[in-house]
Amino acid sequence: MYICSFGEGTRLIKQRVDLTSRAISMANPTSFSLVVFLLFVIGCTARPIYPLPSQDDHRIRQPLQTFRPYNIAHRGANGVIPEETRPAYLKAIEDGADFIETDILSSKDGVLICFHDVTLDDTTDIAKYKKFENRKRTYEVEGVNRTGFFTVDFTIEELKSLRVNQRYSFRDKQYNGKFGIITFEEFISIALDADRVVGIYPEIKNPVFINQHVKWPNGKRFEDIFVKTLQKYGYKGSYLSKYWLKQPVFIQSFAPTSLVYISNQTDLPKVFLIDDVTVSTQDTNQSYWEITSDKYLNYIKNYVVGIGPWKDTIVPVAKNYLEEPSDLVARAHAHNLQVHPYTYRNENQFLHFNFSQDPYKEYDYWINKIGVDGLFTDFTGSLHNFQEWTSSDTKTESNILHKIALLVSPYNN
Repeated sequence: MYICSFGEGTRLIKQRVDLTSRAISMANPTSFSLVVFLLFVIGCTARPIYPLPSQDDHRIRQPLQTFRPYNIAHRGANGVIPEETRPAYLKAIEDGADFIETDILSSKDGVLICFHDVTLDDTTDIAKYKKFENRKRTYEVEGVNRTGFFTVDFTIEELKSLRVNQRYSFRDKQYNGKFGIITFEEFISIALDADRVVGIYPEIKNPVFINQHVKWPNGKRFEDIFVKTLQKYGYKGSYLSKYWLKQPVFIQSFAPTSLVYISNQTDLPKVFLIDDVTVSTQDTNQSYWEITSDKYLNYIKNYVVGIGPWKDTIVPVAKNYLEEPSDLVARAHAHNLQVHPYTYRNENQFLHFNFSQDPYKEYDYWINKIGVDGLFTDFTGSLHNFQEWTSSDTKTESNILHKIALLVSPYNN
């Protein structure tokens, strides 16, 4: 049961008072007191509305829910606001995310940043800066030559001068050019400042490339700085330990050697990301089929608590229709590994025909038929709404509200 303070209970009462306002306005003092008391009870037992984060350390922090699949805000609420920006993460928290997810790269001077691509071209306004024209480079990234403006060629001060844009042309562009790149430490602070427990889900992004181009003192690696940053802010403990529940985190990476390497530094839970069937691992050059075999799952489970596959590798797709699901989820569960697939998006471009352009049908399929343990989504609010509307807690609250309406209905006459 969630225990609320009197102030919070009052706030929740006000949010529900519109449901019975007509009854209250016509009720006598006795009936009014009864309604207020019953609404106060509901306010203290129901799942609370998720407000924006607060710096108020004295507020009671609602714990992380662990009874249903995790709602993982993929690069924040990036379906609405440009990815990996502070407002995108604040919106995701407001919309009910259990975890906010980010990709960690590095600046030229070794500051860890939240940014998905190794190049700045697609999601920033880098092209408008004439002073940076000579910074364009061609580097090999995961075996392929890529040309662009790379994060590793810019200092943190220079990166902070850029503004982030929406990645997809069909999404809302009103926020283009308004928000900047944030650091890993700023990202952590967003989660810790929330008025409920919000987990973080950072990825060790392109570690082979970063370690080639950025050098830290005393021979430290990208992974060392990554773990040190988490430890600096008090992140510790194995999955579901008391320390982890206080500050939840999953460390993710497509590079298995990075996950194995940091296992000697921290017992924080780790998730091995798995790309498309045509893509080999970036550090060990292993095929999809090798890393999803029972032999490999039996090996990697010594270092990770779960896997994060591209969802179309779990359930293959042909001509935009789902085919028969693979047994990957069942086999992962047999090895005591969680499964957190990516990425769930509301737009028709990303919804297979089976779901009739309805993202709630897709969530229902993956949660109730496939049985995944967490979902990376660009639209945190949609997943949160689906889970709230289909949870037993919400149904119970609706039933209680219905009974209250019946109790006060005689006073409406």
